[in-house]
Amino acid sequence: MVFGKSKEQLRCLENERSDYRPYEIVKQPRPVPEEYKPKQGAIDLGTTYKRDFNSYKVQPVAIVRPLERKQVKRGKVDTVPTYKDDYRAWDIQKIDLYKPEQTYHPPTVKFGNSTTFQDDYVPQEIKPRQNFKPSPVAKCSTVPFNGDTSHRLDYVPYQLEFKFARPKEVYKPTSQPFEDLTTHRYDFQGLVGETAKICRPPYTRVTQNAHFEGSTEFRESFQPWEIPPPEVKKLQEYVPPTGTMQLNSTSHLDYVPYQIKRVVPIRPVSQRRINNFPFQGKSTTKEDFPAWECCRQGLIKQQQQIPNPSGKFDGWSTFRSHYVPHELVPTESCKPAHALFKSSAPFDDTTMYSIEYTPKKQEICPASYPSPPGYIFENTNSRGHKFFRKIMPTVEAF
Repeated sequence: MVFGKSKEQLRCLENERSDYRPYEIVKQPRPVPEEYKPKQGAIDLGTTYKRDFNSYKVQPVAIVRPLERKQVKRGKVDTVPTYKDDYRAWDIQKIDLYKPEQTYHPPTVKFGNSTTFQDDYVPQEIKPRQNFKPSPVAKCSTVPFNGDTSHRLDYVPYQLEFKFARPKEVYKPTSQPFEDLTTHRYDFQGLVGETAKICRPPYTRVTQNAHFEGSTEFRESFQPWEIPPPEVKKLQEYVPPTGTMQLNSTSHLDYVPYQIKRVVPIRPVSQRRINNFPFQGKSTTKEDFPAWECCRQGLIKQQQQIPNPSGKFDGWSTFRSHYVPHELVPTESCKPAHALFKSSAPFDDTTMYSIEYTPKKQEICPASYPSPPGYIFENTNSRGHKFFRKIMPTVEAF
């Protein structure tokens, strides 16, 4: 028993192996296309349109435009419309103003009463406050500045080795000439030949200069109608009113100006005293934090530990010391010689189109004739189209 699979799965695997056996796959042969053989004989270029169409003489369509007519002056209409008859102007009288008369008169005696602020406010003497600002005099320290750092104390200078400098090589150009001939220039050298001749037949267009004579459905259905001239309404002339315009309003007529004096501000007199003694600007901050005298720290320049090289630098590397130069053998060139091939034979410019093309005669459409040859007239339909029947040649029996 195989671990991980049941009996049913093993049985299915055995049945699948016994039923499905591999077969040899044979590649299907591809069909070989037949060689094209052009049909012999002339091509019939006739169509049903060329067979059934009949040409007609066409004339330019005349412009159906009504004749211009001058406007006829008519008399003035003296009528009264319903609006003027129903809505008439009424005589409206001016409405009297119902504004009450002003009975207030400003007093002439000066107002002498005092306010609550003036009664309760008592001016007091302002005393200057004691200044606790420290003096701005800087206090210098007598202790010298200790500028030793951990870097200065712990740094140990080491002597460095000399650096190797390689000399610069001088460029030497090659003495061989540059070969700029490409495969395109070598293969396509240009052959002398004549231009191809056009085998297309000349195009001759068959046209008729006759005008079309006959009526159409548009001409029969749409006849010119008489159009009356448009009526122009005359505007009434503006007549300005007579007299002067009254620009007075109810506010201008009823307003009465009054003379009022400006209110005097009731502000107490300032009783500030000016003192001449100097201002004491000492504070606890100035007393507790005096300014120390400090000098600008100089630049910490590190002393040079590595001495500069005195001798000449020897730029010899391991590659140059171990490298052994060998003489180069140039590879033999397999490129053909650059020589143009010219032939004295003329250029063969014949193509399949010029060989197989056969010019054909362009036939005139039988519909351009009034009575086409080889056809018999049968009837004319309601639209004016004439129908002809082709004469079939009779074959006599032997």
